[in-house]
Amino acid sequence: MPTPTPHISAAPGDFAEAVLLPGDPLRAQHIAENHLEDAREVTAVRNMLGFTGNYKGMPVSVMGTGMGVPSASIYAHELVTEYGVKRLVRVGSCGGISLEAKIRDVILAVGACTDSRVNRRRYAGHDFAAVADFGLLRTAAQAADARKISTQAGLVHTSDLFYAPEDAFFEPMKKMGVLAVEMECAGLYGLAAALGVRALAIMTVSDHIVTGESTSSDERQSTFDTMVQLALEALALDATTA
Repeated sequence: MPTPTPHISAAPGDFAEAVLLPGDPLRAQHIAENHLEDAREVTAVRNMLGFTGNYKGMPVSVMGTGMGVPSASIYAHELVTEYGVKRLVRVGSCGGISLEAKIRDVILAVGACTDSRVNRRRYAGHDFAAVADFGLLRTAAQAADARKISTQAGLVHTSDLFYAPEDAFFEPMKKMGVLAVEMECAGLYGLAAALGVRALAIMTVSDHIVTGESTSSDERQSTFDTMVQLALEALALDATTA
């Protein structure tokens, strides 16, 4: 039976098999309070909050992961191996790279390029194609169409550095059609493949690296809620088609 880990204090059965993964634990709390029914806190170790509730009768959990591949990988790994989670959906912000990715657009990450070496560690030193689960990607696209939510589906870049050391850092990404840069997706997709579970990353473009545009805190909150609603609808639709 699962036992509490050094990072998660939830009891066995406290987590649903589907979990939303925002980086910010306070966003996890916001999701629980505003998007789930009968939500209850199940863990708060290091103030990394986790909650479980229901969405349209489907049990769903939400758990903060912190920033970056190492932090997110710890929580995702323990959710899968110790608590039996099967479907993981990252919900967060990203910085636009392609001019096709507009401010406030929702990005469906088909795959993730990266400068992190975590997947090479998993894949005997070779390059691993870090891609989304097709079923979750498909239901997210269907839910977006049904709700008329503007989305872009394509590649993102997962970076280990928030502050790039040089301006040329983004040039290969723009040239090769990468939509946006963020800090967790490639690690989540590699981990899901290694553990035999399903993962998807859905992100909102909160600022744009090329144009310099950015959103206000109020705009980020409203677009974040749109993205969360899309993620929950995708999970609900996926549950009916699995």
